Amino acid sequence: MEAAARDTAHLLAPEGAMVVLQNGLCEELVARVVGEDRVLGAIVAWGASSPETGVYERTSSGGFAVGAISGKQDPRLARLAEVLRAVGEVAVTENLRGARWSKLAINCAISTLGTVGGSRVGPLLLHRFVRRLAMEIFTEVLQVARAENVKLEKVASTVDLEWLTLKESEQHARGSLSLVGRHAVLLAIGARYRRLRSSMLAAIERGREPPVDFLNGEVVQRGKAHGIPVPVNTRLLEAVHAMARRELTPGVETLRRIYEQTRPRGQH
Repeated sequence: MEAAARDTAHLLAPEGAMVVLQNGLCEELVARVVGEDRVLGAIVAWGASSPETGVYERTSSGGFAVGAISGKQDPRLARLAEVLRAVGEVAVTENLRGARWSKLAINCAISTLGTVGGSRVGPLLLHRFVRRLAMEIFTEVLQVARAENVKLEKVASTVDLEWLTLKESEQHARGSLSLVGRHAVLLAIGARYRRLRSSMLAAIERGREPPVDFLNGEVVQRGKAHGIPVPVNTRLLEAVHAMARRELTPGVETLRRIYEQTRPRGQH
């Protein structure tokens, strides 16, 4: 991302801006090259896959959330929204960081679980332990985001991620009515995005480096900086890299082992 920004910075018009559509926290990377005032963010709230080079298949509905790093109104956002409406609805946010961290949480769960599970999202979320892993991922991301002084914000029509996180009393509980509700929502998400297939899994299949360092890797790195343990994100990060080295085979049983390895002592 930074290399691309450096290579194209000279093409920017005096009032121009680079628009970041990539997943992760990449606005910060581009801003290092061209400055915050020349970066706009566009968060993609729909899924697609590329079965072969030059061919793209949209796998879910949704639009975009656009904003500036500063959180201030920027006249260029209206022009950007006009362009993107050819693809989907566009919402302007004054909390780009909060929306970006919410999308990061979604990617850390849905994309990475889909990669390690080696399957589309819908079938994986039929497993209760996979839904529990997703909630634990959301919880870890929320804890790190709060340490970074970020308040999560919904992205387009996605669910309120804070509601899907586990309260302290629930982290060791076997079950509760609120947990039943969260499982039901994740089942609905699985149904909505049942065709979604992780682009990281496709990257590994093609022998490319999966971008997991910019997803779960961000959570792990920043969690360490704040002294916050993030065991599920850490284990998934390690698993994706092991898959890229052909040392680990994707599948539901691989996810199940990660689930068992990340249980607190005495919990099964």
